[in-house]
Amino acid sequence: MNAPFTPAAATAIGPLPAGHPPVKAKKVGVLLVNLGTPDGTDFWPMRRYLREFLSDRRVIEWPRALWYPILYGIVLNTRPKKSGHAYEQIWNRERNESPLRTFTRAQGEKLAERLSGERSVVVDWGMRYGKPSIAERVDALIEKGCERILCFPLYPQYSAATTATVNDKFFEHLSTKRWMPAARTVPPYHDEPVYIDALARSIETHLAGLDFEPERVVASYHGIPQSYFKAGDPYHCHCQKTSRLLEERLGWAPGRLMTTFQSRFGPEEWLQPYTDKTMEALARDGIRSVAVFNPGFVADCLETLEEIAGEAGDIFREHGGAHFTHIPCLNDSAEGMDVIEHMVRRELSGWIG
Repeated sequence: MNAPFTPAAATAIGPLPAGHPPVKAKKVGVLLVNLGTPDGTDFWPMRRYLREFLSDRRVIEWPRALWYPILYGIVLNTRPKKSGHAYEQIWNRERNESPLRTFTRAQGEKLAERLSGERSVVVDWGMRYGKPSIAERVDALIEKGCERILCFPLYPQYSAATTATVNDKFFEHLSTKRWMPAARTVPPYHDEPVYIDALARSIETHLAGLDFEPERVVASYHGIPQSYFKAGDPYHCHCQKTSRLLEERLGWAPGRLMTTFQSRFGPEEWLQPYTDKTMEALARDGIRSVAVFNPGFVADCLETLEEIAGEAGDIFREHGGAHFTHIPCLNDSAEGMDVIEHMVRRELSGWIG
């Protein structure tokens, strides 16, 4: 009489034929992916990083015949020194790395701790540009026996220049595999209650520790060119919705929370109002105290620490402002990890548990 069928019997690894490759226990991989980081602040590490970043067709959509002479003839000869100096201001000297790498590693380690009860799950992290690369970490997950991989682009608001390019690289590498793992990606979460609540609690905690009350609180998002928005990129709408939901959650009167855009590059018009121009205008209009935070970044990096905490604060004070504070990103805080864990567990539904 045949033994009854059981799920365990269906997944058991039976005797293998002679010469069969080793079979690993089936695992589920989770790959956290952030933008990227140079390996150092000197000219050549910066140039390598900028070349990879600015060669991405999702980031710079100009025709290559127009863009490459500018990139290789001007930008990659002048920008590395300037960017390297900026990175020097915020570099993690203890680990000899950028804060973005430090925080992304910590997020990966803490997520692994939170998912330690799920014995089949393996957590890793990587960067779209620079090291560790998406390809390198996907290979590591496959080597550990991951037959299913969840890729998590760490961007709350979707843009083709961020979320889409991570997914491009992820699937591009999978396409090289003879045995391709099953794959999923985490969607944008700009309006997820857990994310809005985490931002609100972070802001409330920071403001409660100040010896002044900011007259304006500015949500500064990374910008994109207006042409990308007009071509159908939903990023601007996602940012505006995040700000609206956050204002409602905080219970603030309309006008106290402002939305601006930073980090423009090149001659095109970008999403407005610009953060730096807003800092100048607020100070000139008699606003004496301002707080700025960056809801589009899951971890502090060059754009938040040097451009906002540093430059934006200097602009505000130079034009008459008195009190300026930068509210840190969620980073690997308990609130930040609540968001990441929630999104990962939701998207792993049916794969674990």
